[in-house]
Amino acid sequence: MSSDSSVFTGENLNDYLKAVAKEYKKMGGKAMPAELILIGGAAVIANYGFREMTTDIDAIIHAASVMKDAINSVGDQYHLQNGWLNTDFMRTASYSPKLDQYSTYYRTFGGILSVRTVQAEYLIAMKLRSGRLYKNDRSDIAGILAEHEKRGEPITMDRITQAVTNLYGGWEQISASSQLFIQQIMQNGEYQKTYGAIRQEEQDNKELLISFESKYPGATTSENVERIITDFKKKQKRNQTLNWLKNQKQENAQDIEADDELDQ
Repeated sequence: MSSDSSVFTGENLNDYLKAVAKEYKKMGGKAMPAELILIGGAAVIANYGFREMTTDIDAIIHAASVMKDAINSVGDQYHLQNGWLNTDFMRTASYSPKLDQYSTYYRTFGGILSVRTVQAEYLIAMKLRSGRLYKNDRSDIAGILAEHEKRGEPITMDRITQAVTNLYGGWEQISASSQLFIQQIMQNGEYQKTYGAIRQEEQDNKELLISFESKYPGATTSENVERIITDFKKKQKRNQTLNWLKNQKQENAQDIEADDELDQ
């Protein structure tokens, strides 16, 4: 179960959590039962089948201080990257202190580590709050909606609104672009069909940002990243249009020359 690239899947996630529980107990944590609440990509792969992997595990941790040592020990044992299981997301906009309340039970490992996850409309609400155009946020939303529809448990807009309100107080905390996205995809209803296109767009946006960062190192921030993507894509589209017009002009000129030669 070693992993030099620290890729977590629905198949190995439980193995790593079991190993953490074992180390936690060995280090003396058995006096205080621990709880993890999985969010983000880890919550997606734990609850759904449309996404194959995530590169780290974001979680809320309620445990004795030795939990950090247990996590690091498992990371060393299986050659995982530093921070493979972390709480960094708690410093981001998608965090809400109410996530504990709206999480659902997943599994218990080693009789000491209880794991809960965020799922369904609450995971969608988190993805909308985050709203990153270059990550899996929008494709995850489409995938979650598609799987629940397939299960015969469709998620309604009313349920999403309630989740947004419960976690963040209301839609005013969600960006205008995220609000437009969820309105459009809910109206369209073709979640499975649009998933692939949305994922491809996210990958294109990521490549665009990598290109932009190589030209303007350090210029990208969480505040301007959406505008950079939008403006850069507009520029690309404009250049593509200009190139197309240029090619059309050249082709027309060649056609005129050919007609002149025939006339002669």
